Amino acid sequence: MTEQEVKDLLIKTNAIMEGHFLLTSGLHSPMYVEKFNVLQQPKYTEQLCKALAEYFADKNIDTVVGPMTGGILLAHEVGKALGTRAIFTERVDGKMTFRRGFSLKPGERVAIVEDIVTTGGSVREVIDVVKAEGAIPVGVGLLVDRSGGKATFEDVPAHALLHLDVTTYKPEECPLCHDGVPMTKRGRTGK
Repeated sequence: MTEQEVKDLLIKTNAIMEGHFLLTSGLHSPMYVEKFNVLQQPKYTEQLCKALAEYFADKNIDTVVGPMTGGILLAHEVGKALGTRAIFTERVDGKMTFRRGFSLKPGERVAIVEDIVTTGGSVREVIDVVKAEGAIPVGVGLLVDRSGGKATFEDVPAHALLHLDVTTYKPEECPLCHDGVPMTKRGRTGK
Protein backbone atom coordinates (compact mmCIF):
# COMPACT_ATOMS: atom_id res chain seq x y z
CA MET A 1 0.00 0.00 0.00
CA THR A 2 1.20 3.49 -0.74
CA GLU A 3 1.07 6.19 1.93
CA GLN A 4 -1.78 7.84 0.04
CA GLU A 5 -3.75 4.57 -0.03
CA VAL A 6 -3.25 4.19 3.72
CA LYS A 7 -4.30 7.79 4.34
CA ASP A 8 -7.36 7.39 2.10
CA LEU A 9 -8.38 4.26 4.02
CA LEU A 10 -7.99 6.02 7.37
CA ILE A 11 -10.06 8.96 6.12
CA LYS A 12 -12.71 6.61 4.65
CA THR A 13 -13.10 4.84 8.02
CA ASN A 14 -13.05 8.12 9.96
CA ALA A 15 -9.83 7.11 11.70
CA ILE A 16 -8.32 10.46 10.68
CA MET A 17 -10.66 13.11 12.05
CA GLU A 18 -10.62 16.87 11.81
CA GLY A 19 -12.04 19.17 14.47
CA HIS A 20 -10.78 20.65 17.73
CA PHE A 21 -9.37 17.96 19.98
CA LEU A 22 -8.00 17.93 23.51
CA LEU A 23 -5.18 15.38 23.45
CA THR A 24 -4.12 13.23 26.39
CA SER A 25 -1.01 15.41 26.66
CA GLY A 26 -3.21 18.44 27.38
CA LEU A 27 -2.36 19.98 24.02
CA HIS A 28 -4.99 20.92 21.44
CA SER A 29 -4.99 19.76 17.82
CA PRO A 30 -7.12 20.18 14.68
CA MET A 31 -6.51 16.49 13.83
CA TYR A 32 -6.97 13.27 15.74
CA VAL A 33 -6.26 9.69 14.72
CA GLU A 34 -8.73 7.22 16.24
CA LYS A 35 -7.14 3.91 15.31
CA PHE A 36 -10.07 1.77 16.39
CA ASN A 37 -12.28 3.33 13.73
CA VAL A 38 -10.22 1.37 11.20
CA LEU A 39 -9.14 -1.55 13.42
CA GLN A 40 -12.77 -2.49 14.11
CA GLN A 41 -12.97 -3.56 10.47
CA PRO A 42 -11.16 -6.93 10.17
CA LYS A 43 -10.74 -6.69 6.38
CA TYR A 44 -9.00 -3.31 6.68
CA THR A 45 -6.91 -4.45 9.64
CA GLU A 46 -5.78 -7.47 7.63
CA GLN A 47 -4.98 -5.27 4.62
CA LEU A 48 -2.90 -2.83 6.68
CA CYS A 49 -1.10 -5.62 8.54
CA LYS A 50 -0.22 -7.43 5.31
CA ALA A 51 1.41 -4.18 4.21
CA LEU A 52 3.34 -4.06 7.50
CA ALA A 53 4.31 -7.71 7.12
CA GLU A 54 5.87 -6.94 3.73
CA TYR A 55 8.45 -4.81 5.55
CA PHE A 56 9.46 -7.84 7.64
CA ALA A 57 9.13 -10.50 4.92
CA ASP A 58 12.88 -10.98 4.36
CA LYS A 59 13.99 -10.48 7.99
CA ASN A 60 13.53 -14.05 9.31
CA ILE A 61 11.12 -13.05 12.06
CA ASP A 62 10.30 -15.64 14.75
CA THR A 63 7.76 -13.65 16.78
CA VAL A 64 5.76 -10.45 16.44
CA VAL A 65 5.23 -8.37 19.59
CA GLY A 66 2.89 -5.44 20.11
CA PRO A 67 1.97 -3.44 23.18
CA MET A 68 -1.55 -3.67 24.59
CA THR A 69 -4.12 -2.48 23.31
CA GLY A 70 -3.99 -1.69 19.58
CA GLY A 71 -0.71 -3.54 19.23
CA ILE A 72 -2.43 -6.82 20.09
CA LEU A 73 -4.54 -6.75 16.94
CA LEU A 74 -1.58 -5.69 14.81
CA ALA A 75 0.74 -8.35 16.25
CA HIS A 76 -1.86 -11.04 15.59
CA GLU A 77 -2.48 -10.00 11.98
CA VAL A 78 1.19 -9.37 11.13
CA GLY A 79 2.11 -12.68 12.75
CA LYS A 80 -0.59 -14.40 10.70
CA ALA A 81 0.72 -12.82 7.50
CA LEU A 82 4.29 -13.87 8.34
CA GLY A 83 3.35 -17.33 9.64
CA THR A 84 4.86 -16.59 13.07
CA ARG A 85 3.83 -16.46 16.68
CA ALA A 86 2.26 -13.23 17.98
CA ILE A 87 2.34 -12.01 21.60
CA PHE A 88 1.92 -8.73 23.45
CA THR A 89 3.26 -6.72 26.34
CA GLU A 90 1.20 -4.87 28.91
CA ARG A 91 1.80 -2.51 31.80
CA VAL A 92 1.93 -3.82 35.33
CA ASP A 93 2.34 -1.14 37.98
CA GLY A 94 3.41 1.28 35.24
CA LYS A 95 6.12 -1.01 33.83
CA MET A 96 5.92 -2.71 30.42
CA THR A 97 6.26 -6.48 30.73
CA PHE A 98 5.22 -9.86 29.40
CA ARG A 99 2.43 -11.66 31.24
CA ARG A 100 0.07 -14.56 30.51
CA GLY A 101 2.96 -17.00 30.06
CA PHE A 102 4.52 -15.02 27.21
CA SER A 103 8.30 -15.05 26.92
CA LEU A 104 11.04 -14.92 24.32
CA LYS A 105 14.08 -17.12 23.87
CA PRO A 106 17.60 -15.69 23.64
CA GLY A 107 18.40 -14.97 20.01
CA GLU A 108 14.75 -15.01 18.90
CA ARG A 109 14.19 -12.50 16.08
CA VAL A 110 11.35 -10.13 16.93
CA ALA A 111 9.28 -7.68 14.93
CA ILE A 112 7.65 -5.00 17.06
CA VAL A 113 4.42 -3.43 15.81
CA GLU A 114 2.45 -0.44 17.07
CA ASP A 115 -0.56 1.45 15.81
CA ILE A 116 0.22 5.14 16.30
CA VAL A 117 3.44 6.70 17.54
CA THR A 118 3.70 10.24 18.83
CA THR A 119 6.78 10.13 21.07
CA GLY A 120 7.76 6.47 20.67
CA GLY A 121 7.93 5.89 24.42
CA SER A 122 5.84 2.71 24.47
CA VAL A 123 7.77 1.20 21.57
CA ARG A 124 11.07 1.91 23.32
CA GLU A 125 9.70 0.16 26.42
CA VAL A 126 8.77 -2.90 24.31
CA ILE A 127 12.26 -2.89 22.78
CA ASP A 128 13.73 -2.90 26.31
CA VAL A 129 11.51 -5.86 27.32
CA VAL A 130 12.53 -7.79 24.18
CA LYS A 131 16.24 -7.11 24.81
CA ALA A 132 15.90 -8.06 28.49
CA GLU A 133 14.72 -11.51 27.34
CA GLY A 134 17.86 -11.84 25.19
CA ALA A 135 15.86 -11.63 21.99
CA ILE A 136 16.76 -9.45 19.00
CA PRO A 137 14.46 -6.55 18.04
CA VAL A 138 14.85 -6.67 14.26
CA GLY A 139 12.57 -3.76 13.38
CA VAL A 140 9.53 -1.69 14.27
CA GLY A 141 6.43 -1.51 12.06
CA LEU A 142 3.98 1.35 12.59
CA LEU A 143 0.59 2.09 11.14
CA VAL A 144 1.01 5.83 11.70
CA ASP A 145 4.02 7.90 12.71
CA ARG A 146 2.59 11.22 13.82
CA SER A 147 5.82 12.35 15.45
CA GLY A 148 6.97 14.40 12.48
CA GLY A 149 10.06 12.18 12.33
CA LYS A 150 11.01 12.78 15.98
CA ALA A 151 10.31 9.24 17.24
CA THR A 152 13.40 7.06 16.80
CA PHE A 153 14.34 3.73 18.32
CA GLU A 154 18.13 3.80 18.71
CA ASP A 155 19.62 1.00 16.61
CA VAL A 156 16.26 -0.57 15.68
CA PRO A 157 15.02 0.50 12.23
CA ALA A 158 11.40 1.57 11.86
CA HIS A 159 8.94 1.65 8.99
CA ALA A 160 5.59 3.47 9.05
CA LEU A 161 2.76 2.98 6.58
CA LEU A 162 1.79 6.64 7.02
CA HIS A 163 3.68 9.69 8.25
CA LEU A 164 1.67 12.59 9.64
CA ASP A 165 2.96 15.84 11.05
CA VAL A 166 0.10 16.69 13.38
CA THR A 167 -0.08 20.29 14.56
CA THR A 168 -0.56 20.80 18.29
CA TYR A 169 -1.03 23.90 20.39
CA LYS A 170 -0.73 24.82 24.03
CA PRO A 171 -4.27 25.66 25.19
CA GLU A 172 -3.41 29.32 25.74
CA GLU A 173 -2.00 29.57 22.18
CA CYS A 174 -4.71 27.55 20.38
CA PRO A 175 -6.20 29.45 17.42
CA LEU A 176 -9.25 27.15 17.50
CA CYS A 177 -9.98 28.24 21.08
CA HIS A 178 -9.37 31.85 20.07
CA ASP A 179 -11.93 31.45 17.26
CA GLY A 180 -14.47 29.85 19.64
CA VAL A 181 -14.43 26.43 17.94
CA PRO A 182 -15.94 23.92 20.42
CA MET A 183 -14.02 20.79 21.40
CA THR A 184 -14.76 17.65 19.38
CA LYS A 185 -15.20 14.49 21.42
CA ARG A 186 -12.41 12.05 20.61
CA GLY A 187 -13.65 8.95 18.89
CA ARG A 188 -16.59 10.83 17.39
CA THR A 189 -17.01 13.20 14.53
CA GLY A 190 -18.91 15.66 16.70
CA LYS A 191 -22.12 15.20 14.67
